[in-house]
Amino acid sequence: MTAVDVRVEFPALGTTAVVVVGPDGDADAAIAAVRAQVAAVDAACSRFRDDSELTRINTAGGAVCTASPVLLDALAVALRAARITDGLVDPTIGTAMRVLGYDRDFASVAADGPPLRVTVGPAPGWTLVRIDRAAGTVQIPAGVTLDLGATAKAWCADIAAASAAAAARAGVLVSLGGDVAVAGPPPAGGWRVRVTEHHWAGDDAPGQTVAVTNGGVATSGTTARRWRRGGRQLHHVVDPATGWSAAGPWCTVSVAATSCADANAASTAAVILGEGAPAWLEGLGLAARLVRVDGAVVTTGGWPVEESPS
Repeated sequence: MTAVDVRVEFPALGTTAVVVVGPDGDADAAIAAVRAQVAAVDAACSRFRDDSELTRINTAGGAVCTASPVLLDALAVALRAARITDGLVDPTIGTAMRVLGYDRDFASVAADGPPLRVTVGPAPGWTLVRIDRAAGTVQIPAGVTLDLGATAKAWCADIAAASAAAAARAGVLVSLGGDVAVAGPPPAGGWRVRVTEHHWAGDDAPGQTVAVTNGGVATSGTTARRWRRGGRQLHHVVDPATGWSAAGPWCTVSVAATSCADANAASTAAVILGEGAPAWLEGLGLAARLVRVDGAVVTTGGWPVEESPS
């Protein structure tokens, strides 16, 4: 037990997990809970593990496959994200991700390479995914590849924070690569979260610090996971309508929502949507901070005003 916050970092899901446990919480129990949730989600949802459930389904050639409750829940979250974003966030972009070069943990993706000689096109479409919860099965058509990168990590932050708060009997913040979820009683004034282009940047990096008391905050952007092929700049936010990295005015979009999963779905969709994103976010009543490639900032839904230029 401790009288001050405990902060621990460790590798997770191809990025970095940060766990902060409030005063007098059982930090060891909280961290163990987060590690357990991360391990379960990785085993179920990784596109890069040969032994993951997702890989088994992606290579099943259209067959009906059994699925664990973890994967069924993760797929349900992904399909909900597709539904509420009108398909802007689509889990069937896996093949596009692979042919564009994001075919392994990002740390192993070559920063530069020869021109791509591939054919890309619209994603097959999220409505092709069949989940039978009663039978515990999943089916996708042969040739379709699922990628849960736009939802699984953020959802993992949500369930890890809830599990950790219950184990610690205290407030907890969990960040997985900048996808932030909080649970339990917040500190006075809320959890302080730095919103920047890169989740590993320090407090002095360009950005804004906001207070989070519940739910989650997520940032999607085109600057953190980038690579080049034949001089063409690519990134991990893929437009399902084209199969290419999204082109638009926003380098980052940060959204606050009642869950980190919803925040990340909205921030990803906003990057893909482009100029129409602020109006779309306003229509959903979501607080967001959108940063143009020239550094200009647009906010929606009562996102806090920045006290000074950063």
